[in-house]
Formats: sequence, structure tokens, C-alpha cells
Amino acid sequence: MVADDRRDVRFLATHLLEKSGATTVTADNGQEAVDVVKHRTQSGEPVDAILMDMQMPIMDGYEASRVLRQSGFDRPIIALTANAMQGDRRRCLETGCKDYLTKPLNGSDMLRMLQRLLVSRDQ
Repeated sequence: MVADDRRDVRFLATHLLEKSGATTVTADNGQEAVDVVKHRTQSGEPVDAILMDMQMPIMDGYEASRVLRQSGFDRPIIALTANAMQGDRRRCLETGCKDYLTKPLNGSDMLRMLQRLLVSRDQ
């Protein structure tokens, strides 16, 4: 899943993921991401990983990550943020994200990180 309020980021991330063979779903705010994950889990089509923008309207990525973790979602959440300030990575990890990427997205870094997190989860 790609959760980001910016259409260009959603487009780029989904394009890169689908080009590598992944199936994607998107959300444009944190509440929608929580709702989609819940619906897909209940329908037997769980989300394998989430790229979560941390600054979104309605519900930001910090709160959405906390809500997802509290509901039992145990798959990788990767924080996406334009902020590269000291302490941002720590804050993302404290809210339940497994790792952190800064924008603009680097496609090869994103794919390597997803592969690493998904392989380590399955072992």
C-alpha cells in the first residue's frame, strides 16, 4: 500500500512497485489507509507492507501507524517524509514504523528496503 496525500508520490511509488511485479493499493490520508488495511484483512487479502507518508490531512501517518499497530497489524510500515531533521527517524520508529525513507523517493532504495523487510519478516 502507498498512503500519501500527494498524487505524484502515489503515482511514482505505485509505478515503481508494479514495474517490479507488486500489486498495489493506495490511500490519500491516514484514516483511509487504516480503513483499507482493515477491509483487506477482513476479506482475506491483507496488505503486505505500507509506504506511509507522515504528513497527511485527516489522520497523519504517525497516528495511522499507531492505530494500525494497536489493531494488530504486524507487517512492515515504512515512513515517508520530506523532513530529514534529526529526530524524525526516531519519531517514526517510535510510532511503529520499521524504517524510514525521505522524499524525493529513490526507487531503488525503496525497493531494496521493502525486499529486506519482507524477507526478514518471512524468516
